[in-house]
Amino acid sequence: MPQLENRTIWLTGASSGIGEALAHQLARIPCRLAISARRGEVLEKLAAELSAENNTVRPYPLDVTDREAVPATAEKIAADLGPIDILIANAGTYKPDDPARFDAADYDGTMRLNFSGAVYCIEAVLPSMIERRSGYIVGVSSLVGYRGLPRASAYGASKAALINFLEGLRFDLRRHNVRVSVVNPGFVKTPLTDKNDFQMPFLMPVDEAAKVMMKGMRRGKMEIYFPWQLAWIFKLMRVIPYPLYDRLVRGRTGH
Repeated sequence: MPQLENRTIWLTGASSGIGEALAHQLARIPCRLAISARRGEVLEKLAAELSAENNTVRPYPLDVTDREAVPATAEKIAADLGPIDILIANAGTYKPDDPARFDAADYDGTMRLNFSGAVYCIEAVLPSMIERRSGYIVGVSSLVGYRGLPRASAYGASKAALINFLEGLRFDLRRHNVRVSVVNPGFVKTPLTDKNDFQMPFLMPVDEAAKVMMKGMRRGKMEIYFPWQLAWIFKLMRVIPYPLYDRLVRGRTGH
């Protein structure tokens, strides 16, 4: 099982939502925690807050879509805290689709942040993990990546790509003793979901979501999902025939 204690852990998307809640959970264990996000001032404030629980928390402001900046940040973390043992690629966003104002740039931007941003971070840490024959990669995707949903074409496509990528990568990295987990949250109460104008069944408190993630990472689960009630609905929806799926989604959403 992956050991979290006394490891160098790099968490992206740490300034709000699940990332911030997970940072608080990680700061409670003995580890060397590097946190990254685009908003430098917010990140600095969080690092200062977390330092009250763990004196080895360092902020590293970063836009994960900047492919040149990502390895430079990873190198700085390794120089300051030691080789990165665990990467938690959590940075991501959601913007509802509006087909009446279709703009491919919006879709490209979502894909770059939610998918390519994770790939760039993995690219930065993987050579060292393979060389040391030790490492743990955790990618945060979404239950929405299971199947297409209204107003979530861009978001769902980016998360589906990430799920598929991580599942395939797991096979390739097993012989190098590098573990891979994919995290698929449902609806979690965060500043991002507070903007949603639709019903969110089984909405989960963010602190509870972070605790489920911690438990799943400790067990080295291949997939960590929550809330379980919504996850199993999505898992069922994943395998039913298209006509039935179409009727069910239209009936629930009016699309």
